[in-house]
Amino acid sequence: MQYRTLGRTGVQVSALALGAMNFGSIGRTTQDEATAIVDAALEAGINVIDTADMYGDGESEEMVGKAIAGRRDDIVLATKAGMPIGNERNHQGSSRRWLVTELDASLRRLGVDHVDLYQIHRWDPNTGDEETLSALTDLQRAGKIRYFGSSTFPAHRIVQAQWAAHEHRLSRYVTEQPSYSILQRGIETHVLPVTQEYGLGVLVWSPLASGWLSGAIRAGRDITTHRSAFLPARFDTTIPANRTRLDAVERLVEVADEAGITLIQLALGFVTAHPGVTNALIGPRTVDHLRAQLAAADTVLTGDVLDAIDEIVAPGTDLAPDEKYDTPPALLDPSLRRR
Repeated sequence: MQYRTLGRTGVQVSALALGAMNFGSIGRTTQDEATAIVDAALEAGINVIDTADMYGDGESEEMVGKAIAGRRDDIVLATKAGMPIGNERNHQGSSRRWLVTELDASLRRLGVDHVDLYQIHRWDPNTGDEETLSALTDLQRAGKIRYFGSSTFPAHRIVQAQWAAHEHRLSRYVTEQPSYSILQRGIETHVLPVTQEYGLGVLVWSPLASGWLSGAIRAGRDITTHRSAFLPARFDTTIPANRTRLDAVERLVEVADEAGITLIQLALGFVTAHPGVTNALIGPRTVDHLRAQLAAADTVLTGDVLDAIDEIVAPGTDLAPDEKYDTPPALLDPSLRRR
């Protein structure tokens, strides 16, 4: 396992991190299975576990808490808040009211007295940066969080939050967690240059592109992955963007074969090769899935392989632009760009 420094924090973290979104109802993973995954991940040298309050309405956090009981101090524990929880209108966002309340709920579910990294799950356009940063700074001073970061923020919001922290003399975000894979490279054009400028640690999610780069999706085969069952439109190959992705996957398989590695190794080795990326979040549903991904722990791609990937998917290109998560709201809602 390779280790990197998390931004400017001095904390050493593994190049692969364990994402726990699939723990519980989302991935149909039992507590015993989740504990076995955590055991195998820690044994392999992974020291970062990332979850969120909204994964299974708190179920993931509860399962992580049980799985790490008695060994919490060996783990860099991260969670997130901000996405809607239930139907109450104030049970979401990044207001002081909600963050203070929800962090206590997360700590209770995890069975710990602090988390190492607390992340705002999405930018909240209804809450000012000073409000959010002030609340996070107070929670940090209270010892409930060690550091805090953002997740899937547009580049301009990352810059604005850094300015607000400086202007109001508050602690700042030290990490960003964006989506990044060979098939979705848009953050190379804007987010990664900004995070590198500010020295942020970057934990990338969906490095296997929702399973497109797992090896399970190939031309001429029925697509029967877990994700395709509840997001069928993302895998319907009659849709042009999906056909483009499938064509890219077939070419990437050839690159991986020629390099003597698996497609998973190619995909994970690609994202962790970028100097702006700290680590890649993997989200296995089973121990077998984890082991297939752990094979990439020491994968280092050569320049020729990286050049071949660039020929298939150009730098800065998103093959599925409709699946962007950091798009400015005005590009998605016409009413926001009309007087």
